[in-house]
Amino acid sequence: MKAIIITIGDEILIGQIVDTNSGYIAKALDRIGIEIKEMISISDDKLAILNTFALVQDTVDIVVITGGLGPTKDDITKKTICDYFEDELVRDAEVEAHVIALIERALQREASQMNKDQALVPSKCTVLHNAVGTAPGMWIQKGQTVFVSLPGVPYEMKYLVDYQLVPKLVKEYERPFIIHKTVLTYGQGESLVAERIEAWENKLPSFIKLAYLPAPGRVRLRLTARGIDRLFLESELDNQLAHLTSLIGDIIVGYDEDETLEVVIGRLLTQKNKTLATAESCTGGKIAQLITGVSGASNYYKGSVVAYATEMKTKLLEVSLSTIEAHSVVSAEVAKEMAINCQKIFESDYVIATTGNAGPTKGDSDASVGSVFIALATPDGVIVEGFNFGQPREKVIDRAVTKSLEMLQKEILKNVL
Repeated sequence: MKAIIITIGDEILIGQIVDTNSGYIAKALDRIGIEIKEMISISDDKLAILNTFALVQDTVDIVVITGGLGPTKDDITKKTICDYFEDELVRDAEVEAHVIALIERALQREASQMNKDQALVPSKCTVLHNAVGTAPGMWIQKGQTVFVSLPGVPYEMKYLVDYQLVPKLVKEYERPFIIHKTVLTYGQGESLVAERIEAWENKLPSFIKLAYLPAPGRVRLRLTARGIDRLFLESELDNQLAHLTSLIGDIIVGYDEDETLEVVIGRLLTQKNKTLATAESCTGGKIAQLITGVSGASNYYKGSVVAYATEMKTKLLEVSLSTIEAHSVVSAEVAKEMAINCQKIFESDYVIATTGNAGPTKGDSDASVGSVFIALATPDGVIVEGFNFGQPREKVIDRAVTKSLEMLQKEILKNVL
């Protein structure tokens, strides 16, 4: 089965909001064996919608539309669907009762006529009940293609996808299996990883595809198998994964799509009953943000000092002014003092400290733009490494964050083996 996802909204086209709905829908459909052929974003314009519907008609089995459903006059999807399907709007009594009850319960007021008109749906559609909002989903077929319209509000869209759309698709269609296995690597770039596994990659069976998903300092390798025999696919994927691990096991840190390095670190710290704190300058709190983005981080993460200005390094982290004067604020010596003093402040087992010059100007140091020093305080001492991550600024910061986490993960593993 194949699908196309269409997002409707001028706010997406002008960059006012980022389209996250398409990604969520794509993952949900992929999990049940539906292949995404295309994602399209179009404006809140009747002609644009009609032309796009006609363009995708009968090219795929499912077209999922999100956006343009709501109580205001610029939400035109329902009326345009009626035009395309030569249909008319009718009032759905169950939807209207739900809208009235939801408005009265949540907002403590009577539902307006505009709210009640959310119950107007094309007569040919099957209504998908939206328990968490007022705009219902709609399922309507023309020719060989089913069109499914969902609201653009993310939490409403997610509810309808998870509890209405996916169950209905699973019930009504037989689908092939699409199975993914993801390997997360750190420390080597895409080209080097590709060289190491080239011979293995060339021998992959035709039903298994490999994708490289690079980011600063890390590369995800995603194996995708498609077929009708799930047990066979899973067995073959496991065999290929074991072979891959034998080739690059030294840089693999995880085997799950969502298992980022910060998740791996959190699990290691929890298992070993160790704690972490951070002292950040050039990374500006990004390491702390990633660490605290993991559920349960409060069990092992103690806190952070973001000492961006030089005087904050001396006042908050008690870095010696003589050290700064002798070696500059961007130096191995300053990074080391930041880590040691932060370890004392938070009484933490591990500390990551960063100081650097992300650019584009040199700031308080004569160190070259792109220079970063990362110190890692451990129960056994302090490790400091210096890098030059080049430019632009965003790349320097992202690579410093990634390298910091990579150093920490390796040191934890070294100390627990």
